[in-house]
Amino acid sequence: MSNEQTHPLHTTDKKIIDSLITKVVPEDFDLINLARLINRYEEFPGENEIKEDIEKTLKFWKITKEILFSKTRKLWSNNFRPSNTAKDLVGSGFDTSN
Repeated sequence: MSNEQTHPLHTTDKKIIDSLITKVVPEDFDLINLARLINRYEEFPGENEIKEDIEKTLKFWKITKEILFSKTRKLWSNNFRPSNTAKDLVGSGFDTSN
């Protein structure tokens, strides 16, 4: 019996990672999305397809996780706010009560 699980947000996250992997020049929101997907799936038992797509995206963008997280920390500290609706940020941890 396998210990690998399917994440409840697999369908939504697969669409997001599929859109990110084709971006030649990622925008700020793309960086935020990739960072939150890394945080969500890094320790999750399973979801190898999404994990592989995350690695492919990092490689395609020629960026490391450390650089990505550094950039996203800077974005958030400079008061970055997503321009899309909160439904697209399920599980992101950002505060919508502003």
